[in-house]
Amino acid sequence: MRKNFGAKPLAYPMPVFIIATYDADGVPNAMNAAWGGICGDIRVCICVDRSHKTTANVLARKAFTVSMGTEDQEVACDYVGIVSGNSVPDKFAKAGFHVEKSENVDAPLIKELPVALECKLISYDNDTEMMVGEIVNACADESVLTDGKIDIAKLKPIIYDTSGHNYCAISKNVGKAFSDGKKLM
Repeated sequence: MRKNFGAKPLAYPMPVFIIATYDADGVPNAMNAAWGGICGDIRVCICVDRSHKTTANVLARKAFTVSMGTEDQEVACDYVGIVSGNSVPDKFAKAGFHVEKSENVDAPLIKELPVALECKLISYDNDTEMMVGEIVNACADESVLTDGKIDIAKLKPIIYDTSGHNYCAISKNVGKAFSDGKKLM
């Protein structure tokens, strides 16, 4: 038997996206935004409340980066999600994050988060608060690569559990995509 929860965002996995921007003065800002995902070959879609400093920054600069939250940076990733850049202007630094300038968009990369999408703003809808970005580059620190590919065991990404309000690890490999299902053919 199933239990009904009503209209709730209980999709798994829910990524822990850290959006990074520059404000008008070039000060970096970051926020945790779990409600998002890939919405096409070169697009990312994230629900971002219009009251966030990040939203104002993206609308002004037309650019942002999206890094994957990791086990090693869970505390910092949570911090940038619970503290507003509108009231704590140096929250990027307080999180212990350091800037690496993106070569592709007018937004910061976070040195402590080794995988990022560099995005240009395509659209922001004030009614739905849905932000869509074009991925102009995906980059990864060599420390999380094996044979030139991102190694999930080295990256150690985390997901957000919307039901229990927890961050969970997902680094265990349980099968081979586009292959294991062939056993049923």
